[in-house]
Order: sequence, then structure tokens, then C-alpha cells
Amino acid sequence: MKKIIAMLLMLTVMLTGCSSGGQGQKKEEPKAGAKTGNRVVRLAIQPSAAFVPLVIAREKGWIDEAMKGIGVGVKWTDFESGPPMNESFAAGQQDIGVIGDVPSVAAVAAGQKNVFIAAADGGPSYAMLVADDSHIQNVADLKGRKIGLTIGSTAQNLAGKLLAKAGLDIKKDVEIINISTGDAQTVLLNHNVDAVVIWEPNVSRLDATDKIHILTHGGDIGFPGVNVVFARQDFVKQNPDIVKVYLQQYWRATKAYEKNPKEYAELLSKYFKLDPGLVAKAAGKYAYVLKFDKAEVDGLQDTVSFLFKNGSIKKEIQVKDYVDDAIAQSVVNEAK
Repeated sequence: MKKIIAMLLMLTVMLTGCSSGGQGQKKEEPKAGAKTGNRVVRLAIQPSAAFVPLVIAREKGWIDEAMKGIGVGVKWTDFESGPPMNESFAAGQQDIGVIGDVPSVAAVAAGQKNVFIAAADGGPSYAMLVADDSHIQNVADLKGRKIGLTIGSTAQNLAGKLLAKAGLDIKKDVEIINISTGDAQTVLLNHNVDAVVIWEPNVSRLDATDKIHILTHGGDIGFPGVNVVFARQDFVKQNPDIVKVYLQQYWRATKAYEKNPKEYAELLSKYFKLDPGLVAKAAGKYAYVLKFDKAEVDGLQDTVSFLFKNGSIKKEIQVKDYVDDAIAQSVVNEAK
């Protein structure tokens, strides 16, 4: 009798395990950019005032909602700056991102198959700051001193240009210290570095303190600080509908902010952890666009020349070969 009961119990377990309920079965994750079935788009973002429209579109839920309308899920990943975002793209972990001039062109020069699908903005939004008690009066005073910046970011480009204008060489006359933007205030006040080069809204945040001030900024030398929306080339080819929805919501947020920046001040303030007035000051330095024009292409090409001359990249690419803003143009034209 015991043997019969044991056999019945075993048979019950076997039948339960084979039932159509699917319990215990491994659920397959949707593949990014898949042409059939569930799709998911992986979006990279960073806390720069250069990308205020994307912040708004994300925080308001516009992108997630619009993607849901075409059967696409969204996975967001936050990065502090461009270099770590590039690493994630190189590993095949992202599909669309927002980034500054140096990391954007450095990535494609290194062989990443990315394309620039939209011009995010431009403006004098990068600056060099020093501590009030440093006694540094101009850029020339930095000879033999330490400058903190995120290596591989647009700040490196600006630092090189500011130093060159002052007759200094970024490789020979100063020591570059790699820092994160979050450490800028600490390293300045502790005198670990003599100056930092960063971007908005960090510039406005530090300048608002009692012990730090702007020494000079990109506007002093006509440095536009071009930022771009970029994506994996194969993703754009396989998923133009996803790219269009993304850019439509980006442009929607751009126009919404233009009409009433005060309405979004609180939302942006919470995201950037910054006073609404300082957010408005930082964002006011940008001209948010979507279509590329000659100024953006020329600005990025100048960055290529800078990086090639100082040995940061081995190939002097032509930026126009990596611009693919046809969808961005259609979005702007259709919104008129």
C-alpha cells in the first residue's frame, strides 16, 4: 500500500509540473529592437541642463506613454557623464542616449557604430571655476597648477581651448586631474585642484556658493558646447518608429518648456536638486534644437580636430558622415 501511495504522489507531482500554468518556467526577456513580439528601447540619460527637454519628457511620463502606444517597453539608465555612457553603449547595453561633443565623436572615432540623430543644443554652458581664496586672476595663472575635470568629456575640450588662448599647453603646462562632477566643489574647497571645468547646472550651483566663482566660460572664446542625441546605427535602421516617437516627445517637451519655463521649474528643480531660479539660469544658456545645421556640424568637427591634434583619437573622422537627422527633420516639419 505504501508503494502505491508513493507512486500516486510522484505521478501527481509530474502532472503538476507539466501543467499549462507555466510555473517554474523561465520567462524570456524581450529583446531590444526586436522586430516581432514585445520590444523594449533602452534609453540613457544624464543630469545635464543640456538635456532639459529629455528630463521633462521622462519625468512627465510622455516617452513611456507614447512608446506603450506602439507596443514598446522602456528601460531608463542614469549616468553621471558621457564617458561611462559610452562604455555602456560599447557593451551593447543602450540604444539611444544624450551626450556632449567630446565623448560623442570620440566614440565613433574609436569604432562604435553610432549615429547622431538630433542636435540637442548649444550655448556657453561650460565654465572654469576657482575658489575665492585661490588668488587666481586669469587662466595664465594656472601654469604649473592642477585642473580638475572629467577626462573624455566636453570639459576637456574647453580646458584645452582656454589654456591655448592663454598661451598654455594642456599637456605640458598644467596637471589634469580626473574628477566626477559631484566632487567639483569638494576638490576646489579642499585645494586638491586649483580650478575645475564643468557644465550646467553644476556651473550655476557652484557659482551660487560663497566661496567659488567663475573664472571664465565658453562664451568668452565662442565655444558653443554642442550636445547631441545619438543612437546605435543598427537600432535606427531596424526601429525608425521607435526613434520617431522618442524625438516627437523630445520636441514636444522642448516647445512646452519654451512656452512656460516657470511651469516646469519645480519638476526640474527636484530632478537636478537645485533651486528653481538656478535651474532657469542654467537652462537659459541653451538653445534647444533638434535639426542639425552647419554650426553644430562645424562645432563637432572642431572637436574632432582638437582631439586628433592632442592624440586623444587616432582617426580624424568627418562628422557629416555620422549625422543621420532625417527623422528629426521630419518631426520638426510635421510639428509646424
